[in-house]
Amino acid sequence: MKGTDKVILDRNKLAAAVTKLKKQGKKIVFTNGCYDLLHGGHIRFLIAAKKMGDVLVLALNSDASVKRIKGPKRPVTPQDERAEVMSALECVDIVTVFDENDPYNIIKDIVPDVLVKGGDWGLDRIIGADIVKAAGGKVKNVPYVKGKSTTNIIEKVLKYYK
Repeated sequence: MKGTDKVILDRNKLAAAVTKLKKQGKKIVFTNGCYDLLHGGHIRFLIAAKKMGDVLVLALNSDASVKRIKGPKRPVTPQDERAEVMSALECVDIVTVFDENDPYNIIKDIVPDVLVKGGDWGLDRIIGADIVKAAGGKVKNVPYVKGKSTTNIIEKVLKYYK
């Protein structure tokens, strides 16, 4: 968001901020994820997502959410640190943290113009697509970068540094 500070917003302030941006004519792009160990696949995805609109909103799974989804040894990086890292990226404008297993309620609250996920998510499986499409928005995915994953990084570290 040129001319404004990047922000980490709690859920209570997110909807109001997005409403204000929409009134300014900004096209809102939304994505979500754990972003436990940031890698090149994440960066490529986020840059592509940002190009789909004016403001990229990233919803970050909380530590509790990551643990439920990925298992008891995750996340490797705590949510406050993950949020700080993600908000420092040039392509990410707003970061929020959510505790649910999926971002459906956030999508319902802000109704983005574009909902985007990685290519490992088929368009028919993207959570919140129904909300975005009903409002006239678009649902897209960005091609998956094969071999780029947090799990692969963890496995490599364990293999080489056990």
